[in-house]
Amino acid sequence: MDVRRADERYPGGEPEAGIETRHAFSFGPHYDPANVRFGALIACNEERLAPGAGFGEHPHRHTEIVTWVVEGELTHRDSTGHETAVRPGDVQRLGAAGGVRHTERNDGAAPLTFVQMWLAPREPGGEPSYEIVRGIDDATPFAVPGAGAVLHVRRPAAGQRWTVPDGAYVYVHVVRGTVRLDGTELGAGDAARITDARGVAAVAVTRAEALVWQMS
Repeated sequence: MDVRRADERYPGGEPEAGIETRHAFSFGPHYDPANVRFGALIACNEERLAPGAGFGEHPHRHTEIVTWVVEGELTHRDSTGHETAVRPGDVQRLGAAGGVRHTERNDGAAPLTFVQMWLAPREPGGEPSYEIVRGIDDATPFAVPGAGAVLHVRRPAAGQRWTVPDGAYVYVHVVRGTVRLDGTELGAGDAARITDARGVAAVAVTRAEALVWQMS
């Protein structure tokens, strides 16, 4: 298990434009050849947008983009005609395939925080795809078959015990609260990369929220 702390993330964004980003993986000017991916996961970005701030239209190719809103409301628009308000508890996936363009904005009056995760598909190309699941349940996994990955959402109460799903690669990102994972405490923004996970025990030290990727 490789633990990466919140303060080890690479800073990014444009603070003067109301955009603050913290990258878990090698990104842009923060190039680290030893930290380009884990399993299918190639990015796990914590994004904070001030009211009125956002990312202008930009392209993606050969990437599965999964978004989880922590607080606020994200406005998503893409070149395939989708325009969606993504709220806390929703999981959004945009399959860029051979190419897609999109914008992401905070059109609300309150600050917006979201986690965006990029996965490398097993096969490049194809047609873009889009889906959103509203108010996902902790017991319902969200599969991204094209990347051989499944997202599990965990929102345990303080003291609640749970088991990390088994997998060749498992990535645990703590959104809020404190989680003790195999004896190691992780706080908000911390993450654990587990190789060949088998029966890894977890307990919520406080009420918590975690995103867990199970990858083959």
